[in-house]
Amino acid sequence: MPATNDEHGAHGHDDGAPHGSFKGYVTGFVLAAMLTIIPFALVMTGALGSTSATVLAVLGLAVIQIVVHMVYFLHMNARVEGGWSLLALVFTAIFVVITLSGSIWVMYNMNTNMMPPMTQEAMQQLAQ
Repeated sequence: MPATNDEHGAHGHDDGAPHGSFKGYVTGFVLAAMLTIIPFALVMTGALGSTSATVLAVLGLAVIQIVVHMVYFLHMNARVEGGWSLLALVFTAIFVVITLSGSIWVMYNMNTNMMPPMTQEAMQQLAQ
C-alpha cells in the first residue's frame, strides 16, 4: 500500500532543518564581505600603527566572521538537531585549542631546552 502524504508530513522532504531566506543570505554576504574588507584595509593602510594591534584586530574580526558564516550560511543554533550540532562545534573548538596550544608549548620547550646557546664565537663562525 503506497504511503500517503499524511504519513510522511505535508512538506515531503522536510527534515526539520532551518532553511535560509534570501534576506538572510544577503545579510550574511554583506557582513562577510565587510568582515573581509575591514581587515584588508587595516593591514594595507597600517591604520592601527602597531603590528600587534593589527594582528589582534584581524583575529577578532576573523572570529566574528566564523560566527557570521555559522549563523547565516550553516544555520547553526541551539535548536538544530536538538543542540547536538552546537555541542559538536563546542567540542571541536575545545579540541582544536588544546591541540594547538599543546603543540606550541611542546615546540617552545623543545626549542628552549634542546638548542645550544649561541655564543659570540659561534655567530662569528656562521658569518664567515
